Amino acid sequence: MAHSYEEGKAVAMRGLYLLGVITIVEVLIALFGNGHLIEGVELPKYIMYPIMIGLSLYKAYFIVYFFMHLAYEVSDLRLSVLLPTMLLIWALIAFLMEGHYWGERRAEVNPEYREVFEKKTNSAEDGESMIQLDDAIWQELI
Repeated sequence: MAHSYEEGKAVAMRGLYLLGVITIVEVLIALFGNGHLIEGVELPKYIMYPIMIGLSLYKAYFIVYFFMHLAYEVSDLRLSVLLPTMLLIWALIAFLMEGHYWGERRAEVNPEYREVFEKKTNSAEDGESMIQLDDAIWQELI
């Protein structure tokens, strides 16, 4: 679908205004959610983060779909762009989960961390503060 110059300019400006409004909403949510606008009033992270992620994903979709003219292409071309993107997102999630698992199990995998792991579990059983415990472990690792 071809637009005239004036129609194309109007569509682009509406898109820029929409992206600007969404960005301002994201900034306001971040400032309000972290208690910077109203002292002592914060949004829980489990509410604020999904909203921010959703707005960012919508902006990315909007930019790709309209400004990169994917809306005007055939469905096979759209899928050839979206499928690798979905695989990349899946790979990022898988790598983050694997890294978390590796971090949790590093004492079992790497013998040099075994002593630190044993000290951590023994100290935690003695009722030592986790903050002091984490500082002590950090100093041993350095």
